[in-house]
Amino acid sequence: MSRLPICFYYGCGRLAELVRYARVVLQPDFYQPAELTYLAEQGVQTLGYLSLSEDQGPPAPWQRQERNPDWGGAFVQVGHPLWVAHTIQAAKGAISRGFAGLFLDTLNVELTYPEDLPHLLALVAAIREEAKPGYLLANRGFGMLPRLAEIVDGIVFESFSVRWTDDGYAPWPPDVLEFHARIAERLLELELDLYSLDYADSPGLTEFARRRARQFGMQSFVSDRALSRT
Repeated sequence: MSRLPICFYYGCGRLAELVRYARVVLQPDFYQPAELTYLAEQGVQTLGYLSLSEDQGPPAPWQRQERNPDWGGAFVQVGHPLWVAHTIQAAKGAISRGFAGLFLDTLNVELTYPEDLPHLLALVAAIREEAKPGYLLANRGFGMLPRLAEIVDGIVFESFSVRWTDDGYAPWPPDVLEFHARIAERLLELELDLYSLDYADSPGLTEFARRRARQFGMQSFVSDRALSRT
């Protein structure tokens, strides 16, 4: 069976559609062990979502006062011992419930709290060591390269070519596309699986994103802002 390379889906169910993919990124709380077992039996590698620098939960001692303006989650002190323990426990929980691996999100702290980069790299390494995921996929995390590449199996370049804005979906302006291209050329030097995750609402934008991903050796997935497509 020829499969599509990857799917990022943050809804629930749709098992019959997910089996079309070799690898799927899912929200851990939305799938039961029996569903994960079914997907595994169909040859699908499931990756559980895990945020490493933002927290959507109730107030906690590791949270900063600042919040992500797009999604509302609280930024965290990545090196806080309780956050480290909380995150590793969540990683272990996802693996024990049947996920084959993990998708590590919110890794671009070099843009917000660069002082947390060493703590974030240490957290990624601890997750690899203690949760023992079969596959570890990082979203961006460019500020931790090349060390990050020694720990994870693949990297996703989110919003590589197309983004969502308050006014809809649009390609990045030429200067940002060029900047992203330079990063992509660095990624090609690494021995990692490379993916792009773009956001589009038209065939033209979708094809633009897919074509550009191919030019830089990336497997492409294009969805809407909510990642509700399969």
